[in-house]
Formats: sequence, structure tokens, C-alpha cells
Amino acid sequence: MTSSSLNSETTNKHSTFEKDILEGLEAIPKKLSSKYFYDDEGSKLFQMIMNLPEYYLTRSEYEIFESYKENLYNQFSKDTKTFNLVELGAGDGLKTQVLLSHFVEKTIPFTYLPIDISSEALHQLKTRLNKTIPSLNFEGTEGEYFEALAQLKTKNNSNKEENTRNIVLFLGSNIGNFGNEQSLDFLKQLAQTLNQDDYLLIGFDLKKHPQIIKMAYDDATGVTKAFNLNLLQRINRELNGNFNIEKFDFYSTYTPETGEVRSYIVSATKQEVTLKKLDKTINFEWGETIHTEISRKYSASQMKEIATEAGFEFIESYTDCKGYFMNMLLKVK
Repeated sequence: MTSSSLNSETTNKHSTFEKDILEGLEAIPKKLSSKYFYDDEGSKLFQMIMNLPEYYLTRSEYEIFESYKENLYNQFSKDTKTFNLVELGAGDGLKTQVLLSHFVEKTIPFTYLPIDISSEALHQLKTRLNKTIPSLNFEGTEGEYFEALAQLKTKNNSNKEENTRNIVLFLGSNIGNFGNEQSLDFLKQLAQTLNQDDYLLIGFDLKKHPQIIKMAYDDATGVTKAFNLNLLQRINRELNGNFNIEKFDFYSTYTPETGEVRSYIVSATKQEVTLKKLDKTINFEWGETIHTEISRKYSASQMKEIATEAGFEFIESYTDCKGYFMNMLLKVK
């Protein structure tokens, strides 16, 4: 690489984790945030999920990038001397690599700035891209999205760089992990963090036959189950808990009317769990659930409406050949 850095922000993540876990397990009904799935082991399990035959989302978005990489470059580089490609939740970056490999062959210089809460995911991404695209200008940041974006905005303003466009990539249907109000609030905050004429390329899963969606979130081999139950393992490790993973199961359901996949950890017996670090005991009834994740599916018109209300204007959209998935290009008003 011509330029490479990996910045680790110092935040009070652990105390926030403790607070969120305790509040969630003491809530009625119980709930845990899906953002805590992605410790190092969770990130590895999610990479496995993306390679499952049932999980079409990754392949669909990969196809979109292969088909429209030149179109996207033309949009990103229009009327700018350089741009920042900022990816929220980069993971293994395999899909994004399609764009990166294409863009480095072009004349407009750019910097790739992945943001991820997993330091392990960033180190693996850095190592692989250093081998596959050695000329890539790479600057990775470990941390929360908006804190990292605020740092980037401050850095850009202090350097007084002119005509540098920020292009945020929020891919893989991550927007579907929010409820309706949360997704609107997230996009509003994102628009406020960016500058006028910055871009957002957002990926989202389109509504389709319910059985196709249901199979994608409850695979036959049990990787999705392991991904959810790993959160209990993380609680055991970080909060000195004694969750017995064998006494918990996994369940998911899809409701076409709302477009929501809902995932749950289920207690297989009446039991109690102790979190020694917090000096707390959590009681579970047989069949009691912990809600872990929403994965919402959208129509194109729904996403346009939300994005417009949040402060973006629609540029264009791209779909795979089956019409399963969509990437939508938006510009800050």
C-alpha cells in the first residue's frame, strides 16, 4: 500500500456493553442488541453465514457491483478531484473489493476508509488488501460509526481540503437491522454528519417470496443459530456469566406484511443465569425468548421515502438479475 494506517479510538465501550446487556436481560420481554454479535468470533461466524447457499444477500450485492462498477465510479468521481470511500461495518470487504480493484485503475485518486467495531476484522481486511491491491490508499478505524465519521469530518475541515467528496457505503442490508423510526433516525444522523453533495450507497434486501427470506435466516446447518448463541458466550467471557449454551435454542420468523424477520434466543428450560461481574441473577422461564435482531425488507419506494425524509435525494438504483437485492445511490441535500 502507498499509505496505510489503522487507528484505534479509545472509548468506554465496555461499560456501555455492561449497561446495555443488563437493561436488555432485565427488560420485559428480554432483548439484546444485534450490534454486540460482532466480536471476533461473531465476525467469523457471520463470514460463514455469507457463504451459505440459503443466504443470497451477499451474492446478489456482489453481482450488482460486478455489473455496475463503472457506473458507480463515474458517479463517485463526477465533479471532484478526489474522494473518500468510507465503509461502515466493512467485515471481510469481499464485495467492496470489486469496486476497489476497479477504482485503483482509474485516474481519480481516492482513499478507502473502512470503519468496524472488530479490530480483528480490520486487521484481516488490511492484510488481504495489502496483498491483492498493494497500491490502495487504506486508512482503517476501529470504533462506532458516527464517532469515526465525526473524526473524519474534523480532519477534513482542519486540512481545509477542497473538492473532496465523502462516499459512505452502508452495505449488506445493515439498514434492515433497524425498526422504521430507528432507520429514519440513523439516516438523519448520517446526513447531518456528512457534507452537502456527499453520497451514500445503501444496500437493502427487497421484499420477495417469504420462503426465500425465511430460509436465509434459519439455515439447515445451524450457523445462524451459532451466530446468535455466540452472544451468550461473549456475555460469559466479558461479564463472568454462566450461560449454558446447551440450554438455549434459536428461533426466527418472517412476517410479509411488515417485511420483518425477527430472531430470538429461546430458553429451553426454566433456569437462572448469574452475571458475577454485575452481581446480578437473571431468571428464565421455559420457552422465554430474548429478541436479538430485526432484519427488515423494503420496497424501492419505501426506501426512497425514508431517504428523502432523512435529508437525501435519490440519484439512481441497481438490482441483481433476480431482483432480490438493491443498492441505492443517494446524495446529501
